[in-house]
Amino acid sequence: MSGFRNIFDQHDWDAVKASIYAKTSRDVEAALAAGRRTLEDFKALISPAAAPYLEQMAQLSRKLTQQRFGNTMQLYIPLYLSNECQNICTYCGFSLDNKIARKTLSRDEILREVAVIKAMGYEHVLLVTGEANQTVGLDYFREAMQVIRPHFANISMEVQPMDEAEYATLKQDGLHGVLVYQETYHHADYKLHHPKGKKSNFYYRLDTPDRLGRAGVHKIGLGVLIGLEDWRTDSFFTALHLQYLERTYWQTKYSISFPRLRPCSGGLPPKVEMNDRELVQLICAYRILDQEVELSLSTRETPCFRDNVIKLGITALSAGSKTNPGGYATDLSSLEQFEISDERSPEHISGMLRSQGYEPVWKDWDEGY
Repeated sequence: MSGFRNIFDQHDWDAVKASIYAKTSRDVEAALAAGRRTLEDFKALISPAAAPYLEQMAQLSRKLTQQRFGNTMQLYIPLYLSNECQNICTYCGFSLDNKIARKTLSRDEILREVAVIKAMGYEHVLLVTGEANQTVGLDYFREAMQVIRPHFANISMEVQPMDEAEYATLKQDGLHGVLVYQETYHHADYKLHHPKGKKSNFYYRLDTPDRLGRAGVHKIGLGVLIGLEDWRTDSFFTALHLQYLERTYWQTKYSISFPRLRPCSGGLPPKVEMNDRELVQLICAYRILDQEVELSLSTRETPCFRDNVIKLGITALSAGSKTNPGGYATDLSSLEQFEISDERSPEHISGMLRSQGYEPVWKDWDEGY
């Protein structure tokens, strides 16, 4: 099988981890001074040795972000269509073994959600479901796209991985981007956290961005669930994946997200805690490595953290998010996927951005290029 899998299999997790933790201050200084940074430089920038250089990293990251993106911040909102799921995942409120009320939105319910989201000002929506291909498979997505497409400039998805032909069909229906998180690149731990369901197939998920690239999807979002494994090693593999994709599908745009493990029903405590300084370090490291990639921060993070980190490399924020199906139009008791930390309205977030000299962008800006 060609694709990223070949590159991934050439890297041993423990060896990569050891090389990151062996980086020195000299390696960090060399990475900061370099013209073009390599993955070895990225290892130095995410290593413990880089902690004393956080201020320099932040200043450089801010400068590089402004050069590429200016004073703009893209705003997006998730629209949860369904919490039905056939997978067992140790960290997710939608997991099959959680005895919760399941809900999949009908056409009318979707339209009610759309009306509320449009009233907030959004032109870009992210469709989210659990992974239940019997009830929320290709046919359901096509119908949902038909209902939603007239109302938004851009539609992205964070749903179950699909086959290349299915992505090609959805692209014709108006699909703009797909977010697919590997959760962790640690193969054994991945199996531990995904014991049942289609998601337990590590390599099918790993191959998903290749299928998206071949289908010509405009934007691909990557990331891991920070807290499942050593975040530094997982982030290296994410960067390795990103660089492969940028070389192979060079007309596609890419984004990275930083979901830290949040409380959920039947939830899992993080194996590895990442503090705020370390998250800032990681955001800056990605920006210093790659000036083109979009960096996204969700409402999982606190208002104070989000307000302070936007100038350091972030280019996209969610605002006003609800993580349960029907959560915008009605106060349903359907279960949230995880707890929100920043509950401020999009209007409030927009005002905060303007007060910091930023222009909120309500739709995905790529189409304008």
